[in-house]
Amino acid sequence: MKYKKTYIVPHRRRREGKTDYRLRLKLLLSKKPRLVIRRSLNNMICQIVNFDPKGDKTIVFADCCDLKKFGWKINSGNIPAAYLIGLIAGLKAKKAKIKEAVLDIGLNVSTKESRIYAALKGFLESGINVPHSEEILPKEERVKGEHIAKYAEKLKKENLNEYKKRFSVYLKNKINPEDLPKEFERVKNNIMKNLK
Repeated sequence: MKYKKTYIVPHRRRREGKTDYRLRLKLLLSKKPRLVIRRSLNNMICQIVNFDPKGDKTIVFADCCDLKKFGWKINSGNIPAAYLIGLIAGLKAKKAKIKEAVLDIGLNVSTKESRIYAALKGFLESGINVPHSEEILPKEERVKGEHIAKYAEKLKKENLNEYKKRFSVYLKNKINPEDLPKEFERVKNNIMKNLK
């Protein structure tokens, strides 16, 4: 008698490419809350999530909407915005009496000095312990947006039309992209003053 091979259907989220269950299990075995960082083109989402058999419970949530409440008027898809969203999440987590977490970047590719690690750097500034390597975190100049300011300055001299096109959101909100580091410091101070 021949036996037919049985086919096991993978979980729906695995089929859709949304969850890596092996990685998730490793994170859950730590029994610590997860710092879940997700990115989209114009947003970063930082959450503190606790495992529950009936479904994960989100304790803390921060995204670009929270950042705008503190006066951020420009694009939220860059490194300075990611850092500030991470900082907001960290300060909210501290108020929720969270002392440590493990990083969960999901299916995102781990790229050194990326927006994901800028958000992690902001989160770490709140004083919560998250195991990480210092090498992956972006440098202070990038976090403040100095690289964007230098590029804007160079582009303004070389091609004014391209400058106006690339930085239209900044200019529409009456912010010079060359002043991004100052804008970053202003919003950061506002966050620290209101959430500490």
